[in-house]
Amino acid sequence: QVQLVESGGGLVQAGGSLRLSCATSGLTFSIVRMGWFRQAPGKEREFAAAISSAGLTTYYSDFVKGRFTISRDNAKSTVFLQMSSLRPEDTAVYYCAAMSPTSRWPGRSDYEYNHWGQGTQVTVSS
Repeated sequence: QVQLVESGGGLVQAGGSLRLSCATSGLTFSIVRMGWFRQAPGKEREFAAAISSAGLTTYYSDFVKGRFTISRDNAKSTVFLQMSSLRPEDTAVYYCAAMSPTSRWPGRSDYEYNHWGQGTQVTVSS
């Protein structure tokens, strides 16, 4: 059974930082591309970042580029999202997801992912 469990969310002031983690099990993690999405209240879920299976290639949406960094530790089957210079508009539930093997890089649409975590809340106060 595949499980993805996010952690690290919380309340932070604007300009602050958070590091999200997503621990996985039941996957051959080292061959799976991973992504992070987010969903703000009343909005659709949107792509934030993706990372290749070996961690050598990353891709970011424009609204997080230069502020967020996606990384992974294949030995621990965990993917991370380091978030800096946070803004109130970054407030959302953040989800990690495993990309389907047949999906095209960089997997900007949520239908390209076949396993999801339950999400972790990030709230940025002004």
